[in-house]
Amino acid sequence: MNSHQQVAIITGASQGIGAGLVQAYRGRGYRVVATSRSIKQGSDPEVLAVAGDIGDASTAERVVNEAIARFGRIDTLVNNAGIFIAKPFTDYTADDFTAMLKTNLGGFFHVTQRALVQMVKQGSGHIVSITTPFVNQAIAGVPTGLANLTKGGISSVTRELAVEFAGRGIRVNAVAPGFIKTPIHAPESHAFLATLIPAKRMGEVSDVTDAVLYLEGASYATGEILYVDGGQNAGR
Repeated sequence: MNSHQQVAIITGASQGIGAGLVQAYRGRGYRVVATSRSIKQGSDPEVLAVAGDIGDASTAERVVNEAIARFGRIDTLVNNAGIFIAKPFTDYTADDFTAMLKTNLGGFFHVTQRALVQMVKQGSGHIVSITTPFVNQAIAGVPTGLANLTKGGISSVTRELAVEFAGRGIRVNAVAPGFIKTPIHAPESHAFLATLIPAKRMGEVSDVTDAVLYLEGASYATGEILYVDGGQNAGR
């Protein structure tokens, strides 16, 4: 095992942006620990699949432990796993609240805390989390209260952790994608969603992976939230 080859953990890695991130980091020569509820081990020996609910502390513990046991280090953690439910605030159920809190906040907390312990030992590391421009720019007719409640916490803690760990060689950033063509958006909704974006088109998974990789290489950038949203955060 070459313990100097860089290693990335990617959550929510089985489809959409997460699957794109696995490919993007492999393209940069990283070994990858990919986790999601339904992920299965593939043929690439440099990608370790760990199935489980990242909202459970036991899954996060297993992901980090297996990353260290298999590859010897953790250089990057991409907190991509998330649940997005758009409905009127008064229509959210207790189950909606519990599910989004568990995945969007619990998933972030459990795996980030454990990855940071290893990064502190190494004296280096990078954490990138996926948040949303809805935190800053609500859109009339697209009610996203629980996304704002949970992802707003991710945007805020990104800046706090960046300051807390800057002196220990660890950077903490986030990417806020707008409407991206992934399985979360049914194809029949694409035309309507494009009308809500100043650029008048939805983004591609590659737009998000390019942004994450930009932050990966931007060694002096920390505490940043990079908006990849066709102008949604700038206004309408």
